[in-house]
Amino acid sequence: MGLIPVKTPKLIKGIFPNYVWDMPLLDNKTIYLTFDDGPHPEITPWVLKTLACYNAKATFFCIGDNVRKYPETFTNTINAGHSIGNHTFNHLNGWHTNTNEYVKNVEKAAQLIPSKLFRPPYGKIKNKQANILRQHGYKIIMWSIISFDWDKNLKAEQCLNHVIKHAEDGHIIVFHDSLKAAKNMQFALPKVLAYFSEKGYQFKGLSV
Repeated sequence: MGLIPVKTPKLIKGIFPNYVWDMPLLDNKTIYLTFDDGPHPEITPWVLKTLACYNAKATFFCIGDNVRKYPETFTNTINAGHSIGNHTFNHLNGWHTNTNEYVKNVEKAAQLIPSKLFRPPYGKIKNKQANILRQHGYKIIMWSIISFDWDKNLKAEQCLNHVIKHAEDGHIIVFHDSLKAAKNMQFALPKVLAYFSEKGYQFKGLSV
């Protein structure tokens, strides 16, 4: 898990107020599920079917190159009523990437992903990169809770508990529709949907 906390501290949210960490509270209790790194031709369809069982909507932050490779899966995600977002074309680490190169990579992905929602891979983005993207109309979406579903050192039950124990109304939750995260995500997601549905929550996609 490294240095990234399961639940984003208020201090971090205060230091980076121009990023979106949570969503405003609505009349109905709402959780915002997000999925990074897709689309994947096998994992993403499974996620779509699982969400549909609970009439749940989510947001998929897609890698441009994966959209290029799997356009039908991407189109099916949109047609199912989910929100989409940009996750760069090549899953770039902003801290290790020249700003001009980073912005160009985002714009390359934007040619395939019609959305002004953007999540930086690894959550790593330089202030200058973020400022330029915001000037271009992007909304930088981070998260309230991260499941760590990709971490093979964690048991699936731990990933589930990260969400069950910490998620609250208005929170943005991170999962991954990737092969690397599939085992843990496929265990946790149905249980998260069932648990919060029973407590009267709805699941919605993000919007600009």
